[in-house]
Amino acid sequence: MENNEEQRLISPAEKPSDLAFDGTLRPQNLSDYIGQKTVKDNLDIFISAAKSRGEPLEHVLIFGPPGLGKTTLAHIIANEMGGSIKVTSGPAIERAGDLAAILTNLSEGDVLFIDEIHRLNKSVEEILYPAMEDYALDIIIGKGPSARTLRLNLPKFTLVGATTKMSGLSSPLRDRFGNIYRLDFYSPDEIGQIISRAARILDIFIEEPAIAEIASRARQTPRIANRLLKRVRDFAQVRKDGKINQETAQEALSMLMVDALGLDEMDRRYCQLVIDKFGGGPVGLNTIASAIAEEMDTIEDVIEPFLLQLGFINRTARGRMATEAAYSHLGVNPPANLQDRMI
Repeated sequence: MENNEEQRLISPAEKPSDLAFDGTLRPQNLSDYIGQKTVKDNLDIFISAAKSRGEPLEHVLIFGPPGLGKTTLAHIIANEMGGSIKVTSGPAIERAGDLAAILTNLSEGDVLFIDEIHRLNKSVEEILYPAMEDYALDIIIGKGPSARTLRLNLPKFTLVGATTKMSGLSSPLRDRFGNIYRLDFYSPDEIGQIISRAARILDIFIEEPAIAEIASRARQTPRIANRLLKRVRDFAQVRKDGKINQETAQEALSMLMVDALGLDEMDRRYCQLVIDKFGGGPVGLNTIASAIAEEMDTIEDVIEPFLLQLGFINRTARGRMATEAAYSHLGVNPPANLQDRMI
């Protein structure tokens, strides 16, 4: 099956085209970071306390859906602590030797950021345990009966792990993090502030109603908000006078097939399939995946979460079912017995 997720404009996953753009807009300290107040307040206290004692910050685990700012927070922690940041990811560390090379090249006070940390190999993960607890690296020299363990001391560092699947982390690894934070979706007002800040940095003239228009379609996710702003800016420069008002934003987003709630063609195709082809459900995930030519994991992890958040579908023991909200959004009259079928 073809995976269309990488082509979706409103995908929260990071794309190569986002790297330079996000780097330009990424806040450098906690005071510039918008949203996630509870996480910010806690980090501010613990960072200040660690700096006053001259100690590294306890290891930090950040989890939540993609696009909410986990990587940004890791960079902010490094900046606030006055250290450098080394960035890698779980899939990129294939062997224990790869991690050992990274750890031995750290300096005192550095931050090691491992994205998608739940995807670390088991053998690699076990190397992390003494590194996190004792700032030491255990190396086995030789083989068989003559093998012996050599312990190398490591500089004191802070590991910041990020994951979109908290359940994928083993308990021993999770327990070694002193600070664990969940990032939640952003409010429309916070997304509006993020768009306004990005527009100032990029020197884009945008009116307040246009900011609200883009924010309402950004799926409560900063990465998507910034991506939509970039596309609307391009539209305004080519088709208009370069200034973004509400009408320009609406026209651009309509052309991009992102509707008023932030649904794109794939979201609507999913809902229309369940309603039109399967009478609103219940219908099994495997059947939906076959009908729209997508992997089941993509549907569960990418398409359905936002539809569930909007209350457009229900996951039941018998299968997926469209709700009255989904019928209303698509302009279809729901069946009279819809509520009874939900039971």
